[in-house]
Amino acid sequence: MRVTLELPDDLVKHFNPNQIVREILEALAIHAYRTEKITQGQVGTILGLPSRWAVDAFLKERNVELHYDEGDLESDRKTLDRLRKQHLNSAL
Repeated sequence: MRVTLELPDDLVKHFNPNQIVREILEALAIHAYRTEKITQGQVGTILGLPSRWAVDAFLKERNVELHYDEGDLESDRKTLDRLRKQHLNSAL
C-alpha cells in the first residue's frame, strides 16, 4: 500500500530527508507491536531484519518491552529439553 503524507516543515526539518521514510516505517512497526497488532516476527519481516536476535536488539534499543509470557517460557523450556536430549543422544 502506498500512503502519501503531508508533514509540517517544523517537524520534517528535524529528520534526515534520506531516512524519514524508514523512520516512519519503524515507528509504525513499533506502535503496532506495542499494541499487539503484529508479532515480533512480523516486525522483523516488515523491517527486513535478518534474525530474531536482530529484532530483539532493534526493539531493545528503542526501549520497547518484549512480549514474553508464561506460555512463551514453557515453550522455550520444552525446546531446550528437546535440544538437550538430541545433544545427549548424538554424543552417545
